Amino acid sequence: MRYLPLTPDDRAQMLGVIGADSIDALFADVPQAARLAGPVDLPAHAGELEVERELAGLAAMNRPAGAGPFFCGAGAYRHHVPATVDHIIQRSEFLTSYTPYQPEIAQGTLQVLFEFQTQVAALTGLDVANASMYDGSTACAEAVMMAQRVTRREKAILSGGLHPHYAATTQTIAHAEGMEIVRQAAAIDAEAAVIEAIDSETACVVVQTPNVFGVVTDVTRIAEAAHAAGALLIVVTTEAVSYGLLKSPGEMGADIAVAEGQSIGNALNFGGPYVGLFACREKLVRQMPGRLCGETVDAEGRRGFVLTLSTREQHIRREKATSNICTNSGLCALAFTIHLSLLGEVGLRQLAAINHAKARKLRDALAAVKGVEVLTPRFFNEIAVRVPGDAAALVDGLLDDGVVAGVPFGRLDPSAGMDDVLLCAATETTLDADITAFAQALARRIGQ
Repeated sequence: MRYLPLTPDDRAQMLGVIGADSIDALFADVPQAARLAGPVDLPAHAGELEVERELAGLAAMNRPAGAGPFFCGAGAYRHHVPATVDHIIQRSEFLTSYTPYQPEIAQGTLQVLFEFQTQVAALTGLDVANASMYDGSTACAEAVMMAQRVTRREKAILSGGLHPHYAATTQTIAHAEGMEIVRQAAAIDAEAAVIEAIDSETACVVVQTPNVFGVVTDVTRIAEAAHAAGALLIVVTTEAVSYGLLKSPGEMGADIAVAEGQSIGNALNFGGPYVGLFACREKLVRQMPGRLCGETVDAEGRRGFVLTLSTREQHIRREKATSNICTNSGLCALAFTIHLSLLGEVGLRQLAAINHAKARKLRDALAAVKGVEVLTPRFFNEIAVRVPGDAAALVDGLLDDGVVAGVPFGRLDPSAGMDDVLLCAATETTLDADITAFAQALARRIGQ
């Protein structure tokens, strides 16, 4: 009874102390309609060896991203993570630490977060960054609610190029704040529609570049239109490596920049954990969610670090908090900082250039396939293509050919009417042979 330490007598004694006549009595407040009529549909208990074998069999059904040609992107990207990153984050002082509730004895953790903030501010071209958010999508939602506090307006415009999962997350969270979320229809290039929608009631405009279809947009004109109406511009980036090649959000006039940092230092990991990046202009810092680590000196003049701002509900009264999302993904932020430190500015620019070169080869190879239309005019490392028929069915077929062809847009946004659109990404991990295999398999499948 290794995992079931309580005997029937132990349970009876516990029930007697709390005044319940049975275990079922503990669930009396759960409506009958919400209760199961029988046991959960799971296998019966088994021994440890049997369970290990069963789970190993289930795991063997998965196909690792590195097992062959792999072109999935759409907000989660496969990049090479140096072994040094995993080696450092597994040091016990990093791996076991959680959060600096006592800053005076968490100087190492605070310094890491301080360096992380410095990197994010430099990448986004903005004045100040926080010590990370849960992930990119919740950071987007937090930015919208921050804009509400700053402008005292209730309407947010979400571009048709914003990742559907980011839009849905924002709608879910901001709804509780009573905000009006105007989610525009999916669009390959949404600049004109966004500018036209801005009015005097707009609190913020949320645009993504490169957008979910891979389109790179200089959002300067959108920033000018938003500011003329007294609104804030929020720029979303799901592929952090693109910062090495493209204009930063700050350069284009963004007031707030949010991003998913998974691309740097963090592997795909079946969907998480990830790390949200958040930066803004200095004048807005007191409305920024999360927490901020600052540099100071101690009583003896030695360099030290403190929590300068920490307006999360963990630290202050819930109703006064700027954020009620408590997770800041500190270990993932550390991995981001280690990898970016190893790359440096020159390395990041080189990595970004390699990604773009790979994507150009992918674009040319797919464009040469009869029946395929490339929809993305300007891109970084991801493109959208229109294929004959249903993209999801085509992807399933290509799996039989050993190619993970990408992400059908219809799976991200079933209501968009774009079931024939496929999102394909190429990174430094993509071999030229992978691109050739993809194009040849695609041509065969379309020709069938």
